[in-house]
Amino acid sequence: MENEWSEVDNTLQKIFEFKDFKEALVFVNRIGEIAERTQHHPNICLKDYKKVCISTTTHDSGSTVTVKDRGLAEEIDKVFVS
Repeated sequence: MENEWSEVDNTLQKIFEFKDFKEALVFVNRIGEIAERTQHHPNICLKDYKKVCISTTTHDSGSTVTVKDRGLAEEIDKVFVS
């Protein structure tokens, strides 16, 4: 399922779908590596065993969507494609 990031309630959100749980979990771990490297941590939800829901906001900017969130979204999209 390829969709675009949506801005909802001061967060960027997107749902990624995979063929199985294992693939989804690998993706989550790769996002974790990006989050640690950039020190910008999104909310991650694994649901229905193969869907990963991501939402990100910048708390130190009043919980709004900033350049940090858009940059993180771009990095996550690159992981999803590769």
